[in-house]
Amino acid sequence: MLISTKGRYALRVMLDLAEHTGKGYIPLRDIAERQEISEKYLESIIKALVRAGLVDGVRGKGGGYRLTRAPEDYVVGDILRLTEGDLTPVACLSAEAKECRRMPDCRTKPMWEKLYKLINDFFDGYTLRDLMGEPNTGNDWVI
Repeated sequence: MLISTKGRYALRVMLDLAEHTGKGYIPLRDIAERQEISEKYLESIIKALVRAGLVDGVRGKGGGYRLTRAPEDYVVGDILRLTEGDLTPVACLSAEAKECRRMPDCRTKPMWEKLYKLINDFFDGYTLRDLMGEPNTGNDWVI
């Protein structure tokens, strides 16, 4: 599984907004600058986030974007599924998959289902609040 730039950037936008909660509407230009992402590319990502109700936007002077709820109420898995679609590791487990005639006898299916559950459980176990913790400095080794 490979998470695209769209998914990674959506998380960065949401995290940026979370870190600036309480400061009103944040201009997309400011987010793009801080995150070093093209403002044009962020426009398409922010539209999807607004459509899904994850962020609220206001146009004009003093406009920008803000979260619609608290950072702890945003699950990373939901953001990735919005931008990436289903997080299934193999096509046959996807909701849109055609019925595979080999499915009843597939010896690898249980393994793929287990991986699919692990992926979803992993990403669903993180919120934006969790990601707002102190950055890892790399100096936390214990021997």
